[in-house]
Amino acid sequence: MAVIGPDVTLHPTTYVHDSAHLYGKISIGEYASIWVNVVARSEHKEIVIGAYTNIQDFVMLHIGDQTPTIIGQHCSITHHCTIHGCTIGDNCLIGINATIMDRCVIGDNCIIGGHTFLKEGTIIPPNSIVMGTPGKVVRTQNNYVRNRLNAYMYYRNALAYAEGNYREWDHAEFPAKALAEIARLNTELEALDTSC
Repeated sequence: MAVIGPDVTLHPTTYVHDSAHLYGKISIGEYASIWVNVVARSEHKEIVIGAYTNIQDFVMLHIGDQTPTIIGQHCSITHHCTIHGCTIGDNCLIGINATIMDRCVIGDNCIIGGHTFLKEGTIIPPNSIVMGTPGKVVRTQNNYVRNRLNAYMYYRNALAYAEGNYREWDHAEFPAKALAEIARLNTELEALDTSC
């Protein structure tokens, strides 16, 4: 069974895999998912994980000496990432084995490439693609749809895993559902663009 400390607050819809370990002041939003062998520790400050965000296999979340760890909504923190005392905006994808250090701030709709290292205090503007060690912005584009789609895939996967279904993405109807979600997200993005 998952180890969930007494100071952890889970929304009733949160999926937490049996192998996860969560300690200290941690808040996890609705339909977020915590996957295989995730470890999150918050001995002071706090860790906040937004709605529909997925924390994938072997991710380590910790707080900084002076900073909490705040992760927005509809984010994907992918396998083997280290997230340490930083703030990540909404609709972000943090690539496999990336490290985000204390006092980093990542704007909305960003992609941080796999194996990227963001040194302490790095500020990444919204709609950035970042790569390298240390990480630098290599392109600017709005990643809203692709990042929200990835979060949607994990939202659906978590619902399935909670029911003992480990092949959700293999169902015959799943591609049509993903295409419908892409269309919905594109419409949503257009509405957001025109409202600005």
